[in-house]
Amino acid sequence: MMEGLRKVWERYRTRRRGAPPRLIAFYLPQFHPIPENDAWWGEGFTEWTNVDRARPLFRDHQQPRIPGPMGRYDLNEPEVQREQIRLARLHGIHGFCYHYYWFNGHRLLERPLERVLADPSLDLPFCVCWANENWTRRWDGREDQVLIAQEYTPEDDLAFIAALQPLLRDPRYITVGGRPLVVVYRPQLLPDARATADRWRAFARERGTPEPYLVNAHSFPDPVDPRTIGFDASVEFPPHQYPLNDAAGDVEGLDPDFAGRIYDYRACVREAEARLARSWPYPLFPGVMPGWDNTPRRLGNATVFAHATPEAYRRWVTAACRRAARNADPDERLVFINAWNEWGEGAYLEPDAHRGDALLRATAQGAAKARG
Repeated sequence: MMEGLRKVWERYRTRRRGAPPRLIAFYLPQFHPIPENDAWWGEGFTEWTNVDRARPLFRDHQQPRIPGPMGRYDLNEPEVQREQIRLARLHGIHGFCYHYYWFNGHRLLERPLERVLADPSLDLPFCVCWANENWTRRWDGREDQVLIAQEYTPEDDLAFIAALQPLLRDPRYITVGGRPLVVVYRPQLLPDARATADRWRAFARERGTPEPYLVNAHSFPDPVDPRTIGFDASVEFPPHQYPLNDAAGDVEGLDPDFAGRIYDYRACVREAEARLARSWPYPLFPGVMPGWDNTPRRLGNATVFAHATPEAYRRWVTAACRRAARNADPDERLVFINAWNEWGEGAYLEPDAHRGDALLRATAQGAAKARG
């Protein structure tokens, strides 16, 4: 049996030897009402509630962001995900990485993934990122008020990996070396990340299934070397871990009450290009972002990357794809995009009323230039 599986895997690797990088976009599922958000933020709350309350903070500040042809969609409507998948495929996106909200057996915002599992015609590859932070009121500045907490235990480690099994066994699930890829947003919050990784792998071995390929995000404030926690790789999660160049003096008409931060997206791209040309001591998948502006969530205390253009983003995609293409193993040629639909953070590829589908086209063009 194992010898047969090895032969199948070698044939697969041979076919993929010249394969280009796979682009995977993080996906926020908070675009349908749930009882918990109704209780915490008001009836009918979705991410659009945040998006609609934003206002410009300086001249030419594009707020509020207005969605394009899909409008303020509701993920309760099945056709929304079908259209998202059509757009992603059309512009070279290999798959979505769905943020997965698990709190000691309590799941939130699970409907989009459940629909994917139930409908094989939603055929875009996918994986998950465990958003393993406490859920707090940080959107209104009260981060110390916990709405639902993480409580890490060995028993919950096993319950978590067991709950993932229907996803990990799905033929559309993204794998590396035949192993299902699982991202953990902040493993540094786990009491003993290596012990958790060991439990997850033992769970798979005992059932004769492939061990998970574990990836930790380089998230704030302290990136983790995956080798120190028994993980296989890391993924960049911009804007975290990038030097921040002050650009407040570059904008005109800044609101005098503004208490946030304004940075230069162009400088971020230049730093990314230089960084992607260097060698890394461990597997680190490049990450790119089309922009960042969390005014909808933080209002006058927002973090904004000014001068974010499709052209600058296209350069970043090209540099990331070239870096990923250097990996000898074709399965490790991955580039992650933050994000497909983080409208509340100004980090989205979906068409809007201001730029149309320019960011989607820039994604495809950047990847194509890397191949040329």
